[in-house]
Amino acid sequence: VTTTWHSNDDDVYRAPPIDRSILPTAPRAAREPNIDRRRLPKSPPYTAFLGNLPYDVTEESIKDFFRGLNISAVRLPREPTNPERLKGFGYAEFEDIDSLFQALSLNEESLGNRRIRVDVADQAQDKGERPFP
Repeated sequence: VTTTWHSNDDDVYRAPPIDRSILPTAPRAAREPNIDRRRLPKSPPYTAFLGNLPYDVTEESIKDFFRGLNISAVRLPREPTNPERLKGFGYAEFEDIDSLFQALSLNEESLGNRRIRVDVADQAQDKGERPFP
């Protein structure tokens, strides 16, 4: 006669094995961004488009987000009807192409409570209006 309520090891739950081939090998920020280097500008300005920004973001929080990179300027457009409110996107200009390239590795990282988009700014868009004075 046995005094335990369970004595059969075959009934013990075992988690299914983990397929380690689908796990990332390094944090996203440590991996090289999946960017076609031909899309990068050949000469300054080295500008990144920042999308899905929190409405309470500041130039300082953008600079802190890109700390360690050579950021030269930040532009955060505001709503024309309400100058207190940001539009939710902006631009960051970098001093060198390597800083821009590293900034692109932060695409989909969290800033505040949002996963922001970091992409190469459309150079054609900057022809008529220079994003930085």
